[in-house]
Amino acid sequence: MSTKQPRCPTCKKTVDKEGNDSFPFCSERCRLQDLGKWLNNAYTIPGSSPDRQHDGLSDFAEELIE
Repeated sequence: MSTKQPRCPTCKKTVDKEGNDSFPFCSERCRLQDLGKWLNNAYTIPGSSPDRQHDGLSDFAEELIE
């Protein structure tokens, strides 16, 4: 049974897990490129934005203010 070699999510090169401090990325450069995309909001997670979700805390906070 052959196992699939993992691929770097940034550049798609095959990645060795053993001895790779940047795993699942192939290199520090690809890891930092991915981090930069997250920090610049290039990636999004589907769903409601946090300001539209009702978690009950805002009602509690308003009660404290009044």
